[in-house]
Amino acid sequence: MSTLLRVEGLTKSFGGVRALDECGFEVAEGSVSALIGPNGSGKTTAFNVITGYQRAESGRLTFRGRAIRRPDPCRLQRLGLARTFQQARVFPGLSVLENIVLSRSQPWHALLRRRVPGRDRLRAEELLDEFGLAAHADRPAAQLSYGQRKLLEFAGVLMAEPLLVLLDEPTAGVNPVMVEAMEQHIRRRHAQGVTFLIVEHEMRFVMRLCDPVIVLDRGRPLACATAEKVQNDPRVLDAYLGD
Repeated sequence: MSTLLRVEGLTKSFGGVRALDECGFEVAEGSVSALIGPNGSGKTTAFNVITGYQRAESGRLTFRGRAIRRPDPCRLQRLGLARTFQQARVFPGLSVLENIVLSRSQPWHALLRRRVPGRDRLRAEELLDEFGLAAHADRPAAQLSYGQRKLLEFAGVLMAEPLLVLLDEPTAGVNPVMVEAMEQHIRRRHAQGVTFLIVEHEMRFVMRLCDPVIVLDRGRPLACATAEKVQNDPRVLDAYLGD
């Protein structure tokens, strides 16, 4: 498989703490890759830097063979890279349907426009149906459960038909039924050609779904292998269980 995303030498510090320390890894096109590591290992910082929500002090990003010198979330979405967040980002006062439409890269003044264009409505309704949210389409997003908000955010990033989706803790804080639903949505979209990079603490979820698994420790890659090899790697066990 060809490389879809290449991360090289990313460095990011907060005060005197290096969250990323010459961090580098690759995501192969067509894969469901995991990015794991103990708390504070730099996983979410890596996502934030890759997607332009934080600026790296040094390093290089390449997406679809193109150097990304100043990552910008909207520009990356147009290029085919989208993400979710640990805490689902939705507009609670807007309807579920409006939320999913506005998840696509649009100018800021789209927030002031409550009418959903016909060309977007059909696409949004299809996604809401796929994610089991069609019955809530006209309700304010504030009325959704926590797990439903995570599904709404996931569905929203698919509006732009991305090539690569970065999922940040998709199963955190949700019940087992929602975990299973999230896994099935990932599998379905992967079968349709979407590549995934997933930050996740639930190791059973990772082991069932992801290959390869990239392990970060103290801002640097420690291992990259199959789930089976990673979970038996003494270095990984030490990083998770050591002092």
